[in-house]
Amino acid sequence: MVLQGLIISRFVHTTSIKNEIRKLTRLRVVDNSEIGKQAMLEGKPPKCIHIYNKKGVGFIGDKVLVAIKGEMKKGILVGCKQVQNPKVPRFDSNNVVLIDNNGTPLGTRIHVPIPNIIRTIMKKKTYSKGADYTKLLAITTKYV
Repeated sequence: MVLQGLIISRFVHTTSIKNEIRKLTRLRVVDNSEIGKQAMLEGKPPKCIHIYNKKGVGFIGDKVLVAIKGEMKKGILVGCKQVQNPKVPRFDSNNVVLIDNNGTPLGTRIHVPIPNIIRTIMKKKTYSKGADYTKLLAITTKYV
């Protein structure tokens, strides 16, 4: 169909939607940290500005750097929209829990259920002299 010299099919997207977490992806803060609550209430959710892995695509359990309210904070991905490995649930939104530099969560409670597989992922990433991610598992109340 032609409309004033333009072809309508030019405006139809033929690529599939990719729900993966890359740079500039909007995330949803699911803990009760002050900065996270304020950003979500204002309607300005954090943006992912760096993913700490070699693939460039974030998966559950990966550490990310987010820009939230003009500050840079680190976070752990606890839920993703994209298709996951078997036995890992798929979520409706891309969820993140904010942490500080040594792996301690900024909030005291996580509001949404997180996948059970994150226990094994976080235990692999916790090492003796580095970040301690077991505190993140301790504040979680529900697992899927």
